Amino acid sequence: MSYNRTETRSSSPTSSDIVYQQRAPLNPDSHDDGSESLESRNSVDAEFSGESFTPRFMQDQTSGKQWKWIPYPARRVVQTVSRWIAGPQPPRIWKIDPLFPNIQHAPLRLVDRILPARRRRVWLFFAYFAAWILTFAIVFWKGQATSETEGWGEPTDIGCGASYWSKNNGCGVDGVDCRPFDNSSFAFRCPASCSSYRVLNPRAVGDQEIVYAPFIVGGPRGPEDGADAVYRGDSYICGAAIHAGLVSDSQGGCGVVSLVGKQQNFVGSTRHGIQSIAFDSYFPSSFTFSSGIECKSKDPKWSLLAVSVVFTTVLSLFTASSAAFFFSTFIVTFWQVGLASDRPLTGTFVQLFSNLIGKFIPAMFCAWVFYDKMGIRRTLKGLTAQVEKTVLWLGGCWVGALTNYTFDFIPIQRLTGHDLDQQPGAKAALSIIVIVLTVVVIGQIWCFQQEARLVRYLKLYALFILAILIALALPNLNLRIHHYILALLLLPGTSIQTRLSLLYQGILVGFFVNGIARWGFDPVLQTSMALRGDAQLGTALPTLLPPVIDTNSSSIAFHWETPPNIRFDGISILINDVERFRGFFDDEITDAFIWTRANASEINEYFRFAYVQGSDTGDYTRAGIWNSKLEWVEMPPGPSKLKSRQFADDDTRVTRSLGKRVYE
Repeated sequence: MSYNRTETRSSSPTSSDIVYQQRAPLNPDSHDDGSESLESRNSVDAEFSGESFTPRFMQDQTSGKQWKWIPYPARRVVQTVSRWIAGPQPPRIWKIDPLFPNIQHAPLRLVDRILPARRRRVWLFFAYFAAWILTFAIVFWKGQATSETEGWGEPTDIGCGASYWSKNNGCGVDGVDCRPFDNSSFAFRCPASCSSYRVLNPRAVGDQEIVYAPFIVGGPRGPEDGADAVYRGDSYICGAAIHAGLVSDSQGGCGVVSLVGKQQNFVGSTRHGIQSIAFDSYFPSSFTFSSGIECKSKDPKWSLLAVSVVFTTVLSLFTASSAAFFFSTFIVTFWQVGLASDRPLTGTFVQLFSNLIGKFIPAMFCAWVFYDKMGIRRTLKGLTAQVEKTVLWLGGCWVGALTNYTFDFIPIQRLTGHDLDQQPGAKAALSIIVIVLTVVVIGQIWCFQQEARLVRYLKLYALFILAILIALALPNLNLRIHHYILALLLLPGTSIQTRLSLLYQGILVGFFVNGIARWGFDPVLQTSMALRGDAQLGTALPTLLPPVIDTNSSSIAFHWETPPNIRFDGISILINDVERFRGFFDDEITDAFIWTRANASEINEYFRFAYVQGSDTGDYTRAGIWNSKLEWVEMPPGPSKLKSRQFADDDTRVTRSLGKRVYE
């Protein structure tokens, strides 16, 4: 039964009826036609059935007695905000209406006409997926084949960071752990895009400290590319090969590298997009590239990428199944990144495949959580805008999965205070990213409010923020926001079917795939030791007394003060970035160090000093210079930014494994 205002006026109303008629227009839940439900009418009758009633403005002020200590205007603001957060009633459900629907629906109509039976479509889907696996495998294995180099055999695969020399004192005293220095060669093969491989931890070149740049010291001595290009032994081999014009940066390549022993006066130059570093002193190990070597090799990563992109594009256009599209795309991008686009080039293919399988199984579980619990199903289900889905979602996914290329221009390597201070442009880039994310978040909040789902997601993100605050408060641990963590945090905020949400969601899924396929599930909480990277250890620096220089014998003698702490066991000295002395204070002879310049040569030499504790080395001083005039130039104050021996990086491990392959 319903009540109509016209019918009420023609009847004989009671006093409560009169009150009801007077109050009805103020009821915010009333319908436009003036009809009311029986329950609503009875509640109003009950409200005004007494001898007197409370005016509306007094009801607002007296409601919620437990909050009466809050001023009424503030309560009104809170109520208004609460009503806005709750969203409109009925809610507005976002659905994408395809632009040019006849064009976007054409692939689906074609499938319906050719394969009306669902069973045939399923068989076609599995056959199509099997065709991608077969094509990918053939292109991959064909790319692994390399023509043998005459007299050298099949080239050895090396990574972009491979070199003969471990940084700082990683090769031991006098470089004994990195021998031989001369008369050794091997055929190598480099992957594509090695020009973008940069030093992320400061590396010493005399009194210079190189960071966020390719570590290439030396190059051709003349204006043209040629066999006279000589590089310091700690230079990246692949980067040097590109700099020398031997290897293509876009396609990779192969060649023969030879150790040529001690060299000096390395020339810096800019060639083939790489700026090499000059060094005006000597180094015990150097290498050059053999000329006249015929070797054909091509990195298959771009061919494999073309196969994978074409496969996922066709699948996206011709399937309306959200599950088939999402899981197929996830699998294809994972193996494309892990095997080709951003794979670690250390170890054999069997080791790489085993490592990827270990990552793939938990990654697929995460993919199911994304789809079923975090909103991807809601975003893709019922979507028939095939072209828009392909461009926005699939395109965004590939952009995120290839982040080592697409976002490589952003000068941020890690979100740590030290890295942000050290890397030029990092703070400005972070500010821009924060502004963009703020705009995106505001837009997504409005969309969720229109669907009346904002309250639920505010609660979810409140839990996320609480978890982050707890992680930040844990002692002796530091929070790391990795690629996959960023995707886990932001993906729930894309669970609406709008065009922008398609783009955001695709990019975040790509971020997750790249992070897991390349780096795995790195820990979210890490110790300060693990995060320190190239930062100083904070150890005390040796205090040197004025050195004694003997010009007749071309020698210099160093003495140092007693260490400030008994925990220091000795002292380490680098000369021209090579450890030349490691002595311990319990030895009677370890109270001074004398260095004699070979053949009285007129050349600069660079010295750094650090305390030793056990087998580990503390912070090194900055470089002091014993110049060509036999004059001592005092080192600047403060520590060098170099990492000490116990913090070996990926380049060092690659070098050692390479040395075994070359020399054994």
